Amino acid sequence: MIQYAQNRGGVLVQSLTQQQLEAWTDELSRKYFDKPFVDDVYFNSRLRTTGGRYIPSKRTIEINPKYIVELDGAELEGIIKHELCHYHLHIEGKGFGHGDPEFKDLLHKTDSPRFCAQLPSEKKKGFHHYECVQCGQTYQRKRKVDTKKYHCGKCKGRLKKK
Repeated sequence: MIQYAQNRGGVLVQSLTQQQLEAWTDELSRKYFDKPFVDDVYFNSRLRTTGGRYIPSKRTIEINPKYIVELDGAELEGIIKHELCHYHLHIEGKGFGHGDPEFKDLLHKTDSPRFCAQLPSEKKKGFHHYECVQCGQTYQRKRKVDTKKYHCGKCKGRLKKK
């Protein structure tokens, strides 16, 4: 059972079980796509960089449970709708990839997000901040930068670690 204390459709939900996730996914599928969701949806706690994924070979949707705990119900609903777009297009034999025009059109029709929000816990992970000594331009990098080798892209000034 996943602890969840956000507002979902005017009802305060205290926890979201596997059965509730399946029921909610079917409810969203019928509401936005006018089709039932007859396959499986699971929580997958090993997902790190995404809110969910659709596995075509198994016709399964996996949802990242961290999005229930850290963000609101509207974000989770958007993730489920996004994955349902993949699901229904795959079943119909249409292009269900992110770059396919059918997928983009269905996202727009169902008001589904193209990307999910970044988790607050992931935002805190270590970034390196640099600033140009001459013009004040700031840079944020995941990897450490050799300030002797690299310079400001704007004015070619020297960088210093903030």
